[in-house]
Amino acid sequence: MANASVVFDGVWKKFRRGERHDSLRDLATSSVKGLFTRQRKTELSDQEFWAVENVSFEVKPGEAFGIIGPNGAGKSTTLKLLTRILRPTRGRCEVRGRAGALIEVAAGFHPDLTGRENVYLQGTIMGMKRQEIATRLEEIVEFSGVRAFIDTPVKRYSSGMNARLGFSIAAHLDPDVLIIDEVLSVGDMLFQRKCLQRMLDYRARGTAIVFVSHHLASVVQLCQSAILLRNQTVMIGDATAVVHHYLDQTSSGQITAEKDAKVTLRATLSHVDGRTVDECRPGETLVLDTWITALEDVGSHIVPAFLCNRMEDDLVIYDVNFSGAEEGWGGLRAGETMKMTFRFSCHLTRGSYNVGMNLYDPHTSSFVVKAPRLANIKVFEDRTYAGIADLAARMVLARPESERQAEDLSHAGH
Repeated sequence: MANASVVFDGVWKKFRRGERHDSLRDLATSSVKGLFTRQRKTELSDQEFWAVENVSFEVKPGEAFGIIGPNGAGKSTTLKLLTRILRPTRGRCEVRGRAGALIEVAAGFHPDLTGRENVYLQGTIMGMKRQEIATRLEEIVEFSGVRAFIDTPVKRYSSGMNARLGFSIAAHLDPDVLIIDEVLSVGDMLFQRKCLQRMLDYRARGTAIVFVSHHLASVVQLCQSAILLRNQTVMIGDATAVVHHYLDQTSSGQITAEKDAKVTLRATLSHVDGRTVDECRPGETLVLDTWITALEDVGSHIVPAFLCNRMEDDLVIYDVNFSGAEEGWGGLRAGETMKMTFRFSCHLTRGSYNVGMNLYDPHTSSFVVKAPRLANIKVFEDRTYAGIADLAARMVLARPESERQAEDLSHAGH
């Protein structure tokens, strides 16, 4: 850990139910209470619980580390421990060098100061001289997009404006370590892309980054490694592998129905030869078999649909309806079971995807059943750089053997 910029070593943090630790003021109050108790740090009272339990990781210069997990898993607590808003119950957490942090909207902003004044305030907190901050001010304001309001008190800002200015400050004052929370989700899409690119630039320049987000595609794009938390470490390692493990735990086989369900559903995904799908290559033909059992009569007007979503962010890849009359659907009687098979070509780039189906009732504008995550597909390939669809692009070269052939090739290109 000698050359690590961020060290989180065997950290435990406990809270008391009903107790808040959202600020240094809350921490100070808790610390005073602690002076009058003799409870050992390894023990829990009836009202206490471990928010973080024996978690360890390190982040070296030039590395980006993602922290993922469900709500209440300890992600925000971990960031507050790193930024010294909270102190660990046990263990050691350390950030070496100048840290730029954005873990809450307007965290650290003084509401009565203007945006410009808060830039100087945050820079001073980071240990920068006034002239050094002034040199960066124009770039900070331009990146944030709040130039028209930079001399307005930040208490008048929207949450998005606060997030824009907060990130811009954190990312433009030459941090050795950049600590960013899910707060970026309040920005618009264009600003999120700017933020992600800025973090990629800083990573390339040697900044250590700790990134918490529910937007898993961004975690995969930015981070080399990640940790999955459920108050303790579930998995730590390659970011893509950790994200896929998390999605495998939470995504597969999810079926929802209307309150008074009309059908039950089960499904399998296989290759055309019947083999279970583990990984597949782009362009392979796969088969999703579904068995639908009617609990009551289901009319022929019901519309079946086949769906494919990217697992990391639930992006819709494909959504197609089928005409009942065209496919011979005809409906189901109570107690009857029908096998509905979807064959499809998996023209996708590497990544993890969900496939599923819906049954929609246009008469009532409701779903008989929604099952967009019946099965998971992991597509393996190492040719593409980015994107979703595999267009099977190929390159052909031809060297002309004469001036006439060169001229013919030139005309063919037009």
